[in-house]
Amino acid sequence: MRLLLLITVLSIVSCGTPNPNVNKKGEDIIQSHLAFTDTSEQAYQDTVYIPIYSDIYSESRLKSTLLTATLSIRSTSLTDTTYINVIDYYDTKGEMVKSYIDRTLVLEPMQSIDYVIDRDDNTGGVGANFIVAWGASKDTKPLFQAVMIGRSGQHGLSFITEGISIKN
Repeated sequence: MRLLLLITVLSIVSCGTPNPNVNKKGEDIIQSHLAFTDTSEQAYQDTVYIPIYSDIYSESRLKSTLLTATLSIRSTSLTDTTYINVIDYYDTKGEMVKSYIDRTLVLEPMQSIDYVIDRDDNTGGVGANFIVAWGASKDTKPLFQAVMIGRSGQHGLSFITEGISIKN
């Protein structure tokens, strides 16, 4: 009987959802791109706001649909490196939920990185957002987007949001 219970428990635990933010080596995608760099060499710096929708209202304020959100950061330069200095996730109330990096993330020319907020993670709420501070040695224009996907009944939905500069 104990053996059957052990097999059942192990089967349930091993069938868990794999972490979507881990690469083939088992490393966290963001953490695998981190490096110690001198930010004073970043002649061009900016801060970007990217809206994220962890859930959206459907039919009324009392009913919502949970969404999976993917933050996508893309270097658009063929020659220059982009440095990501801050990736912070905020909730609807404007309170920081999580700071994703503690040192600079390096994106080589044309390289991209993404990070998934699981559908069941609704800590951000309807008004969640990412704040990303970045820099480069030249005036490049990286692309900051979020892709939200979900389903309600038999209907699927998806949409993107674009990051906007909020540098003061």
